[in-house]
Amino acid sequence: MTLPILLCADDYGLAPGVNAAIRELIALDRLTATSVMSLCPFWAPGAAPLRELAGKADVGLHFTLTDQPPLGPMPRLARDGRLPPLGRLMALAYGGRLDASEIHDELARQLDAFATAWGGPPAYIDGHQHVHQLPTVREAVADALAALPGAYVRLCGEPAGAVLRRGVAVPKALLIGGLGGSLARLARERGIPANNRFSGVYDFATATPFAELLPRFLDTPGHRPDDRPLVMVHPGIPDEDLRRVDSLVEPRRAEHAYLKGPAFADLLDRRGLRLVRFAGFTNIPA
Repeated sequence: MTLPILLCADDYGLAPGVNAAIRELIALDRLTATSVMSLCPFWAPGAAPLRELAGKADVGLHFTLTDQPPLGPMPRLARDGRLPPLGRLMALAYGGRLDASEIHDELARQLDAFATAWGGPPAYIDGHQHVHQLPTVREAVADALAALPGAYVRLCGEPAGAVLRRGVAVPKALLIGGLGGSLARLARERGIPANNRFSGVYDFATATPFAELLPRFLDTPGHRPDDRPLVMVHPGIPDEDLRRVDSLVEPRRAEHAYLKGPAFADLLDRRGLRLVRFAGFTNIPA
């Protein structure tokens, strides 16, 4: 028996090299989902070549509220025309100082930008830097998903024991997972489909090779038939556009190289793992 895993690449649209790497991996059956930053300038030109691979991967919205120009006016959150860094956004969210109408409106604009280029709605919604879990943001995301029948949400929570056993970026993984409890409750209450296992968090400055990290992320002790594990990755081919907008460059190169190589295929075979889209999971709650 093989165990299904959803392998999702974040940040499609961020730069041409990120787009090209993700498309290559989807074509090779090494990815089964990708999350789109529809407010970035490389989404619209990257949509048509991605559509050629539409049957091979879920394509979702990577809702973005940090470090980029928003698609419309946000006088409270982005008064200078640029969204804040993550730390500032989190302080505003947990201080109850985010304007719910601003967040709803920007989410609607990013959904529209996605649909205009893609020709339809996203298969799911998640968040760049996991912002979809934050107070006020999570309510907007749940509202949007309730209007998209069949669309799912990425949950980032996992048991503390699993994080400790993996031993990779433990404080960071516990923090990200701990922020997601309220979104998980919203998803259950509103009948929004979701994954129920998550991994892929690491310190991008680590000296540990990605080839040693991914086997830990794919470790699934106690895997049940109704589990829906999602593993997050960030492959890319470095280019000048990427270097201008993001500090995460060489780790993307390393992820791309490993994921397209024979060692990854061998790992899947040895572990009895099968990469699937979300619909490939069994017993998805209605």
